Amino acid sequence: MGISLGLVGLGSFGSAFAPLFKSHQAVDRIAFCDLNPASLAKFVNDPFYRDKFDPKDTFASLDDILAADLDALAIITQPQLHAPQCVAAMEAGKHVYSAVPVISLPDFDEILEWCDRIIRTCEKTGMRYMLGETTVYRPKTMFCRRMADRGEFGTFVYTEGEYIHDVDAQCNLRDVAASRAANPSAVPRGTVLTTRSGTEPKGSPMSYPTHSVSGPVHVMRAHAVKASAIGFRNRTGDPYFARQEFSNVVAFYRMSNGATCRICEFREAPGYFGDDAETFRIAGTAGTFSNGMWWRNGRTQAGRVPPPTCQTPTDEEMRDPLPSEVVNAFKRVEYRGTPESELAHLDFTPTGHGGSHPYLVHEFVTAVAENRQPVINAWEAARYMAMGAMAHKSALRDGEWLEVPDWGDAPG
Repeated sequence: MGISLGLVGLGSFGSAFAPLFKSHQAVDRIAFCDLNPASLAKFVNDPFYRDKFDPKDTFASLDDILAADLDALAIITQPQLHAPQCVAAMEAGKHVYSAVPVISLPDFDEILEWCDRIIRTCEKTGMRYMLGETTVYRPKTMFCRRMADRGEFGTFVYTEGEYIHDVDAQCNLRDVAASRAANPSAVPRGTVLTTRSGTEPKGSPMSYPTHSVSGPVHVMRAHAVKASAIGFRNRTGDPYFARQEFSNVVAFYRMSNGATCRICEFREAPGYFGDDAETFRIAGTAGTFSNGMWWRNGRTQAGRVPPPTCQTPTDEEMRDPLPSEVVNAFKRVEYRGTPESELAHLDFTPTGHGGSHPYLVHEFVTAVAENRQPVINAWEAARYMAMGAMAHKSALRDGEWLEVPDWGDAPG
C-alpha cells in the first residue's frame, strides 16, 4: 500500500513537481492546496491526475489540509513561510518535504531558531523532514559522493562552491520578488517566532546558502565548525538592495574533517566562475573533481606516484541509477499522452535543476514509505543554514572567525 501526499503551493515551482509526485508508484493518493482558486483549478480539471485524485482532496487553506488524513505534505510556498508551515504540518502528524531554503529571513538569529525548532519538532513528533535541495542530486554531486564513499579522494584538503545569481540574470530576481509579493500566503496561527526588537535587520545572500554549501557538505559528510566572511555592499543605490546588508558574500570555513572550504554567494555579479552558476569543486590527496573533470593519482602513502589521470564523465555516467519501475513511472510525465506500449522504447531524461527533481521526489516518497530518515534530513539542512547564518554574522564583524552551531547527526 502506498502513501497519501498533499502538495501545498501550486505556483510555477510547485507545478513542476506535481506530476512527478503523482506518478511515483509509491503514491496512491494525491491532494492539492493553494490559496489561489485558479491555481487549484488547473489541477482539479486535469485528467492526468484523476487516477489518484478525488475532488474532495482540494483545499483552499493550509489549516484545512493540515486537518486532512494525509501521510505527508510537500510544501512549496514562499521562502519565509517554509519553516513555520513545516512545523505546523509535523505537529499535525504529517511528514514534510520543504522547498529550499529552510526559511529565508533577514534576522539570522531567527533562522537558527527555526532550524532548532524543526529538529525539536522531528524529535517530538517522530515525523520526517526533508529539504528539497537540488544540488545534492545534480550529477556531479552523485558522482563525487560515490568516489568519496570508495575513498577515491584520499584525505579531503579543500573544497569550494558558488551560487552566482545576478539580480538581472535570465531568472530575474526583481521579477521573482514581484511575483512572490503578488501571491497570497498564509501561516497557521501560533507558529511564527517573535522578531527581535530594535533596528530592523537587513538581509543577505547568505539567507539562501543551500545551493552552494550542500555539495561540499554532502560529499565530504562534514560540517563547518568555524566561519569567516567578507561582504560586499551595493554601491549604485539600486533599490533592490535597499534592504540587503550585502549583495555579495565570500566565506571561508574550517570543516569538521580538517578541510578548508570557500563559498561565494553573489547577487551582483554577471556570469559565473566554474562550469555552472550552482557548482562546487573538491580536492583530496588522491583525487580532485573540478569543472566536470575527475583527476586521480592513487596516492595512499609517502613516495612518488604516477602523474594523475583525467576523466570527463558525462551526466549520464555521473548520475546514480533510479529503479526501473520509477523510471517507467516518470516516463509517463516526460511523454504524457504516449501509449504505454511505446514508453518502453523511449529514454528517460531527468529534468529540473540539473536533473534533480525526479531524484528529490523519489527520495522523499521512499523515505516516508520506508519510515526512514531522508538523505537531506532536518539535521543536514540545519548544517547548510548555519553556514550561511554565521557567514553573515562574521561579515558584519569584518571577517571575525565565529563558531558554527551544530545539532549533530540525524538519529537512525
